[in-house]
Amino acid sequence: MSADPHILDELRRLRARVPQLTGALVTGVDGRVLAQDTPGVDPDGTAALVGTAHGAAVKLADATGQGEFHELLVRGVYGYVAAYAAGGTAVLTLLAQDRVNVGRLLLEGRRAAARIGELGDSRPTPANQTRPAGEAKPQPAPETGPQPKPAATRTRTPRAPRTTTTNARTTTES
Repeated sequence: MSADPHILDELRRLRARVPQLTGALVTGVDGRVLAQDTPGVDPDGTAALVGTAHGAAVKLADATGQGEFHELLVRGVYGYVAAYAAGGTAVLTLLAQDRVNVGRLLLEGRRAAARIGELGDSRPTPANQTRPAGEAKPQPAPETGPQPKPAATRTRTPRAPRTTTTNARTTTES
């Protein structure tokens, strides 16, 4: 499968913005390589591991009530592996040196994942292709087995407005 040139361009721009990146990989949530710029790293093996890690992270986020998976950060002795949800069907994985500015890595990774998600979600795939007129959409097979428990609805209370004090001073007595 040939990689989307727009996704490859995004990976190259990302590596230019964060020079401490040693690799970038876009995979499907099933572990297929969609695009890669990972010199010295086996993209297929890494993609399989990313698919497994993504599945575990999705389950962990759901089981703990944290909501939908967004990102995963792993720190090793020699650097970082960061994985980001890129749309509904892809995962962006970044490899970085240990001296990377982690805040910058997270910020740039989130931005790139959003752009890659837009590119991936806009491409026609069997899941989102339009069907010719008159052709019915196939119905999914009924699920068997235990159904997942719906996550508890979380509500947030609004923050109280900040109060400002015009002449606040702190003093220390000696």
